[in-house]
Amino acid sequence: MISALDHVQLAAPPGSEERLRAYYADVLGMTEIPKPPVLARRGGCWFRAGAVQLHLGIEEDFRAAKKAHPGLRVTGIDAYAARLEAHGAPVTWDSALPGYKRFYSQDPVGNRLEFLELLQADAP
Repeated sequence: MISALDHVQLAAPPGSEERLRAYYADVLGMTEIPKPPVLARRGGCWFRAGAVQLHLGIEEDFRAAKKAHPGLRVTGIDAYAARLEAHGAPVTWDSALPGYKRFYSQDPVGNRLEFLELLQADAP
């Protein structure tokens, strides 16, 4: 029986690790975690924020997915969007999901990312 999501893997082109580190650590505020030595030889990098892990794996024939994406829950979404914009990352707001405030962005290699915050229910 599935009990939790361990991580999400995104693809990246060869030689993009430094750009990914700058984005996921410096812009998103995630912490890089070491890959096991046998996997580190393949390139790429792994990041964590709380219980959330994103793994970026190197793919020789890389093409960013246009639709597939991880949905990352955040707090203070307006400030988080401003942080991304201040670092030059695109922010596209989308109000189509009831109960959430959300936007989409892209990492430096074109991977689509969704950021969302649960809206508080109005008190009676």
